Amino acid sequence: MKKNTSLQKRATIISSSVALFLVCTKFTIGIFSGSVAVLASAIDSMLDFFVSIFNFFAIKKAEEDPTQNFQYGKGKIQGIAAVIEGTIIIISGLFIIYKAIDKVLHKEVTSMVLPSIYVMVFSIIVTFLLVAYLSSVAKKTNNIVIKSDALHYKTDLWSNGVILLSLFLVFVTKQDVIDSIFGFGIGVYIIYSAVGIVIDGIKILLDHSLPEDQVEKIEQILKSHKEITSFHWLKTRTDGSVNFVEFHMVLRPNMLLLEAHRIAEQVEDNIMQTDPSKRWVITPHFDPYDDEDINEAMFVNGVLQTIKKES
Repeated sequence: MKKNTSLQKRATIISSSVALFLVCTKFTIGIFSGSVAVLASAIDSMLDFFVSIFNFFAIKKAEEDPTQNFQYGKGKIQGIAAVIEGTIIIISGLFIIYKAIDKVLHKEVTSMVLPSIYVMVFSIIVTFLLVAYLSSVAKKTNNIVIKSDALHYKTDLWSNGVILLSLFLVFVTKQDVIDSIFGFGIGVYIIYSAVGIVIDGIKILLDHSLPEDQVEKIEQILKSHKEITSFHWLKTRTDGSVNFVEFHMVLRPNMLLLEAHRIAEQVEDNIMQTDPSKRWVITPHFDPYDDEDINEAMFVNGVLQTIKKES
């Protein structure tokens, strides 16, 4: 796990360093050329830098060991990070749309088109290498923050390509409105991509269950164990780094506690193997018979009693 930890932190440091370098380069050309598309890309890279720095501290906090006050750890800070990152990207997309419309209304002219093209070609190459690296880290660690970072820079890669195309068309046709049209389109695309990041972060904060295929694997493990009569109340969630699973499994009424514990360990080991890249907290409950209906009734009654007290 420590190997993955250092890999995740190193990824955020590299991404923030690359973003800072691109910010300086793009802003210089964007300001002097007057290109909305290049300026939009510079602003996006600046946001990338701040987001990557934030991601570093989010991962650092998420990987801290549980404490007396935070007994389940601080993993959900990754969900907060994803929501903030997605929100920032949406705001940047709205600003880019505003700048595109403003340029059309004021009939601003794009200059230094050729140097802008060179800068965007260089930016595409650097961003492509960064996306490949972040995607590799995301695949190894399955960390939502790194996934968000990789998606963010992948969005940049496509937007940089579109910007390059717009600059080329402006260079050939001398029609500056093309720069605004492409800038507007990039803004819309950035907002669309950011919505998914926000949704993933909200799912973590609201204890959304693990992916359906993952839950099906867990169910199959419980069903296939020959000493488990049945199971119920299977619940799953994740904080981005740790997967939490709890369930009730029905065993023989006369089974020794030692045997029940052995079965639980077998089940837990099998569940962990479904995703070895994650940490797991698995809480089994032993039942001598299927008491799902009783549990459901007690749960509903408890909710009703709480509602009566609050009212």
